[in-house]
Amino acid sequence: MYTCFNDDIQGTGAVILGGVINAVKRSGLPCKDHRAVFFGAGSAGVGVARQIVEFFMREGMTEDEARNCFYLVDTKGLVTADRGDKLADHKVYFARRDNNGEQYKTLDEVVDHVKPSILMGLSTMGGVFTPEILRKMADWNTAPLIFPLSNPSSKSECDFETAIANTDGRCLFASGSPFPNCTFTNSAGETRTYYPGQGNNMYVFPGIGLGSILSKAVRVTDSMIYASGEALSAALNGEELERGLLYPDITRIREVSVVVTRKVMRAAQEDKVDREIALRSLSDVELDNWIKARMYDPHTEVRALEREVGHLLSSLGTISPPMTASGSPTEEKNAKL
Repeated sequence: MYTCFNDDIQGTGAVILGGVINAVKRSGLPCKDHRAVFFGAGSAGVGVARQIVEFFMREGMTEDEARNCFYLVDTKGLVTADRGDKLADHKVYFARRDNNGEQYKTLDEVVDHVKPSILMGLSTMGGVFTPEILRKMADWNTAPLIFPLSNPSSKSECDFETAIANTDGRCLFASGSPFPNCTFTNSAGETRTYYPGQGNNMYVFPGIGLGSILSKAVRVTDSMIYASGEALSAALNGEELERGLLYPDITRIREVSVVVTRKVMRAAQEDKVDREIALRSLSDVELDNWIKARMYDPHTEVRALEREVGHLLSSLGTISPPMTASGSPTEEKNAKL
């Protein structure tokens, strides 16, 4: 038996959860008033939707109330219970039963029917979030959530600049592919630089894995997955919040991973699936330091290898030439010059 998790489903769900938590808070709408259209109803899309359902429930909604906020669209249109085809098992949970026999076959039809506040793309169909759809999202919402999550960028449902331009700079944006910053002047004549968010799994899977290993968890629970996304949402610093980011700056990934790891370990402890029970008594500061001391550091690894090789050569009676900072012998480097 191996402790494992599905990064494509659970990891994607957790990292998008982190961005959605922040975006929902900034939108000003309570969870109960949000309506989410998911274009793409594969296992990853359903994984994301289920994580957000859990968030809505933790904000006070019942499971049925939370689930009813979601409308999934696949290649045949809106996923409904009476569409006439056999639904894949993972789609059944979100199949609509309130469509009164009406079938909506295109994304445009579904968007017009639902008037969503959240638009998620996991379809790999580039450009399907058209300027017309984006403008409608801006008409219906003060701060629409636009999350084109497909990658590479050629398959992204829309790019960042298009989303900003067609929502008058008001959308809360995160994508699966990286996009550059853009400068835009809104209808009020205000010019500013906008910064895109990228919901990349690298924000959570190192912390999920390391937290599971260090706590010696016997299994990875749903609470541990949720904790990783929740931790990510709380990991932004003041400067990142000021820039309107939904995710921490990628240059802080090691710092963020410590926070995610700690939250995953705490969730394992609460679920009593951890075997390193002595860690339960550590404070958060103590646990963070304990985690940092055990994180892989490639720079430390290189120095340790150099020392090991030096000791080996010394034991063989071989004198090693002085090494440069890059690891190349000084004599050889000078000879080539």
